[in-house]
Amino acid sequence: MASAPPDWNEANRRHWNERVPIHVASAFYDVEGFVAGHRQVEPFEIDELGPLGELRLAHLQCHFGLDTLDLVRLHPGLIGVGLDFSDQAVAAARSLARRVGLDDRCSFVHGDVMAAASLLDPSSFDVVYTGKGALGWLNDLAGWAASALALLKPGGFLYLSEFHPVGHALSFSEPTVGDDYFRTEPWVDETAGSYADESAVTEHNLAVCWNHPISSVLTALLGAGFEIRFFHEFDYTLFRLNEWLVDDGHGHWRWPSESARLPLMYSLKAFRPAGPG
Repeated sequence: MASAPPDWNEANRRHWNERVPIHVASAFYDVEGFVAGHRQVEPFEIDELGPLGELRLAHLQCHFGLDTLDLVRLHPGLIGVGLDFSDQAVAAARSLARRVGLDDRCSFVHGDVMAAASLLDPSSFDVVYTGKGALGWLNDLAGWAASALALLKPGGFLYLSEFHPVGHALSFSEPTVGDDYFRTEPWVDETAGSYADESAVTEHNLAVCWNHPISSVLTALLGAGFEIRFFHEFDYTLFRLNEWLVDDGHGHWRWPSESARLPLMYSLKAFRPAGPG
């Protein structure tokens, strides 16, 4: 089993920097559709986040800003700040913000999520939004949870929408268990291309990710001082995680049978307590 190189975070940064232009041009992200007004965030996210007008939102690990901008466009008065460790992603996000006329309400900051409290204004955000492939790039959930809490005003909340670790334990070729759900060792991958364009020619292919069982996520949030309001699970995912999943024609990949399913995504909302302590 491969171990993570000492410079794994820099390797991941090179990996993402190279893929930003591929993603911006891809049909998977459909930037032109977004510019034309198509939704980017999932309907369940909109419902669970609730009204965000006149609030201040920080989007951690925002990539090139599609979700950040979509939320700001959807909620008049919302101020959004995106943070990402890829300078190429931040540059693309700023360009896209200008293109859709939201650069007055949405800004983007280059930096590591673990330093979010020093890069952004601590205790000044009503909402911290993150997920959909974000947590797997982190090896320190306790530090991540503490950073998220530090950004929030008392009474503010974290909203996390993420791919379920059950999905990563499933076999690629058949709906059976193919890996350890409780795995703690990093995944070290050197696959060329991208989930957004498998045919893309790439050079910086080394990527290091971590598996986070649900218990690890909840324990990190509770340990940081969050109060968890809800935890929801969903039976579909947003990309072809396994070759046996079925495309439902609406951008979702589902189980082949409705009588035998496991969760493939989850969401949660957790509040920073409003009172002392």
